[in-house]
Amino acid sequence: MRIIFMGSAELACPSLDRLRSNPADQIVGVVTQPDRPKGRALKVTPCPLRAHAAAWDIPVLTPENVNAPESVAALRALVPDLIVVVAYGQFLKADILALPPRGSINLHASLLPKYRGAAPIQWALANGETVTGVTTILLNKRLDAGDIIDQLMEDIRPEDTAGTLHDRLARAGAELLERTVEALRQGSIRRRAQNEAEATRAPRIKKADGRIAWQQPAIQIHNRVRGFNPWPGCFCELPPVGVVRVWKSRVEASRGGTPGAVLEALGEGPLIQTGQDALRLLEVQIPGGKVMSGAAFLRGHPLTRATPLTIRAV
Repeated sequence: MRIIFMGSAELACPSLDRLRSNPADQIVGVVTQPDRPKGRALKVTPCPLRAHAAAWDIPVLTPENVNAPESVAALRALVPDLIVVVAYGQFLKADILALPPRGSINLHASLLPKYRGAAPIQWALANGETVTGVTTILLNKRLDAGDIIDQLMEDIRPEDTAGTLHDRLARAGAELLERTVEALRQGSIRRRAQNEAEATRAPRIKKADGRIAWQQPAIQIHNRVRGFNPWPGCFCELPPVGVVRVWKSRVEASRGGTPGAVLEALGEGPLIQTGQDALRLLEVQIPGGKVMSGAAFLRGHPLTRATPLTIRAV
């Protein structure tokens, strides 16, 4: 089959590799996001998928608006049998969905209909889920709401962060996508409508989502630390150090006190009272510094329970 592959994020790279390796298919075009300024220096940088595909002899399209008439015409000229979408970042309208005779399929990093949206991996962790997975669907006019073709489940491990879970789901997604494309080729796919009553949302993560509110239960803060690692990271203000990022934590029994108060400043890292139970800060980062253990932080910033200090959200 002649396949147009649409994707931008790193999650899409293993899927593109898997489809390219099948001699029964031909990737006739890759559609991805335009290069954009990134970092403090605002250096213009390609998205992960474009950088990944740069060495291949495959046409790469980078439209600002994939649904613009000139973009639709360019896609039509590639004469696709199938469009595959993985973490692309633009919504496809009816003119594009009508192009391929085999339809358009999407790989999504959740067990739909749960966690529809841009950040399913992060919110699954932040919400304390213990199981997630990947889903292939037939695209329709609603975001992540098309009929389900196939799914693979993946356990969420206690030590998982968004980074580690992302990598496993990327590999699982490539396997599932290959299976789905083969079933489509054989005419053996089975589709089922999503149960709208079970649908939940996974909106795009904003930097402000990483702010720590110590009034929340420790387990809720801990799960957000996991879900927002590596981006945007969870953070709070620690006078006089400034904004401190928390990269790893552990829930411990409460000893009573005001949420945000330092209960202990020894051992593996500061122990902070929350709205329910306490949170041990195991890995932190101070402004301009590298990630360090909570113990190393305390060696440079010796706190005590007597210190009249409250860690505040910023």
